Amino acid sequence: MRATENKIVITMAILVTGATGFIAPWIVFYLLQEKYQVIGTVRSHGKAERPFELSFEIIKDISDPKAFESLFKKRSKEIDVVLHTASPVVLNTNDYEKDLLIPAINGTKGILNAVRRYGNVKKIIITSSYVTMVDFAHSSDGSLVFTEKDWSPVTWEGCQTNAVNGYCGSKKFAEQETWKFAKEACISLTTINPVFVFGPQKLDEDVGPQLNVSNEIINNLLHNKPGDGMEPDHHASYIDVRDVAKAHLVTFQKGLPGEGLGLSNNRFGSQDILDILNERFPYLNISKGPEPGKGDINPGAIFDNKHSRDVLGFPFINLEQSVYDTAAQVLKKDGLLKYMG
Repeated sequence: MRATENKIVITMAILVTGATGFIAPWIVFYLLQEKYQVIGTVRSHGKAERPFELSFEIIKDISDPKAFESLFKKRSKEIDVVLHTASPVVLNTNDYEKDLLIPAINGTKGILNAVRRYGNVKKIIITSSYVTMVDFAHSSDGSLVFTEKDWSPVTWEGCQTNAVNGYCGSKKFAEQETWKFAKEACISLTTINPVFVFGPQKLDEDVGPQLNVSNEIINNLLHNKPGDGMEPDHHASYIDVRDVAKAHLVTFQKGLPGEGLGLSNNRFGSQDILDILNERFPYLNISKGPEPGKGDINPGAIFDNKHSRDVLGFPFINLEQSVYDTAAQVLKKDGLLKYMG
C-alpha cells in the first residue's frame, strides 16, 4: 500500500502458501520475474530468511482451521489471487487421519473460509494432484487411460489402509471441498493436478539427503550400485517442477475458471531414468538396470491430458532434461559433478 497525491493506492498481491516447499519457490521466482507483488506463507521465522524479494507471513500449522484468519484480517485488502500449494506429504506415518487426511482438508477449508470472511480475492488456484483423477490402485496397468474428467474411486475408509492411499484420499477430499466452496461462494477456482514432479530445487541450499517424494525416485536410482537391481521400480508419468510453476501463472493470467488441469508430459519407467543417468554421467558406478538401453518395457497407465496442454499452450520439459537437472544438482551438492565435453 502506498500514498500517491493524497490518495491511498493498494498494490494488489498474490498469496503463495507453502512458499518454501518444492513447487512454490519456482512459482515465486516466475511471479517476481514478471514484477508481481508476492506474499508467501512459511511455518517459521527461520524459513522466512530466504533470498526472495517478497513479504513472508508465518502460518505455523495449516491443519488449524483458523490458521489463516490473522493473515487475512491483516492483509485482506492486498490479496487479489491465492495460489494454495501447502499440503502435507507424510508417508512415514500410521495415523493417516491425523497426519494426512485432516491436515489437508482443514488446511484447504481454513484458507477458503478466511477468503470468504475477510478476503477480496478474485481467483484461487489450488495445487492438487493427479491422484484425485486416477485410480492409483490400477495406475500401473498400461492398458488403462485416465483423463482430467475422471475422479479417483478411493473412499474415506479405503484410503486408511496405508500411507499412499491416505495421501491419495487427502488430495481427493481436499479438492472436493474446494469445488463445493467455489460453487457456494461464486468464486473463480482452478486446480492444478500434476503427476510425479521431477526437476531441480529452486535453491541449491534446499538439496538435502532426502528430496521430495517424486525426486527421491531419481535420488535413489542415482545411488544404486551395480548388482542392486532397480529400486525403486516405478512405471508412471512425470512432469517437471518448472512446468508446474508456469502452469500456475498461466492459469490465473488466463483465468480458466472451473478447470481441473492435469499436468503430465509423458510416461516413464525407472529403467528410463537409469538409462539417462548412465548416459549423462558415465563416470558414476551405478546400476544399469535389468534392460539397459531399452527404456520402460512395462509402462503404466496413460494419463491423457490433451485438454490441459491445449489450454496452457506451452511445451513441457522432457524427461532427459528434468532427470539431468535434478541429478546434476544433487551431484554438485555432493561434490561429485563432472561436466562432460
